[in-house]
Amino acid sequence: MTFQPESDLTEAEVRERVDAAIEDNDVVLFMKGNELMPQCGYSQKALELIGRHREDYETVDVLEALPEYRAALESHSGWETIPQTFVDGEFVGGSDVLAELDERGELGETLSA
Repeated sequence: MTFQPESDLTEAEVRERVDAAIEDNDVVLFMKGNELMPQCGYSQKALELIGRHREDYETVDVLEALPEYRAALESHSGWETIPQTFVDGEFVGGSDVLAELDERGELGETLSA
């Protein structure tokens, strides 16, 4: 058996993963890195904002196949930037939108799926 690195994911495989993550989770954050080691400041900020209002949410590290994840996410959101947050299958935004919602006192309600 040969080890296949996950970076060999096809666009179709990534699209399936994105579709499943959005459908199967109340709140999902597509980010660079993971909860323990975010790999960009925007992803870190999104984690912090979501974590203030929810304990249970899913994260997906897009770095294993970044171009494929960007393409798959763009078909859902119209955006290719990372991070991206989805609540109940609907695109909410990146860390800037989460911060705006938090400043207006609306993030908790937005994230309460």
